[in-house]
Amino acid sequence: MEKDCGAWINLLSHKVRKRLDATFQDLGITGVQSRVIYYILVHSKEGPVFQRDIETVFGFSRSTVTGLLQTMEKNGIILRESVESDARLKRIVPTEKAVCLDAQVAACLRETDRLLTRGLSSGQLQLFKEVAAQMSKNLDEWGETDPCTQL
Repeated sequence: MEKDCGAWINLLSHKVRKRLDATFQDLGITGVQSRVIYYILVHSKEGPVFQRDIETVFGFSRSTVTGLLQTMEKNGIILRESVESDARLKRIVPTEKAVCLDAQVAACLRETDRLLTRGLSSGQLQLFKEVAAQMSKNLDEWGETDPCTQL
């Protein structure tokens, strides 16, 4: 039986997550945490990073990001600091531990992407990104016309 697009996406996601989790296990972080650390380190140089930024960029629910950030804070990877202009907001600040993980995290993410895209032309990669972006948009619009309720 031939896999549909959703099955292929699920399979690739599982393989990438498994590889990253195994790679970062010795550092005491998960693959998802590695991506969040990388995001925080890159974007905190440009300005403050907030929980809602992570929710938006990664497509995670508020509760998922809350749990993720609580774990990262408990493990000394981030700090959450109040913002003077709004006491309800907490800026996410990378710690020295996160900075020390930066080179390993960045290298591993680059190597994972290199392995994932090996043998693909730049045209194929561009087409993949365009198709993936359209699929993501389709899923965002799913709630407007849910095909599963039309059956």
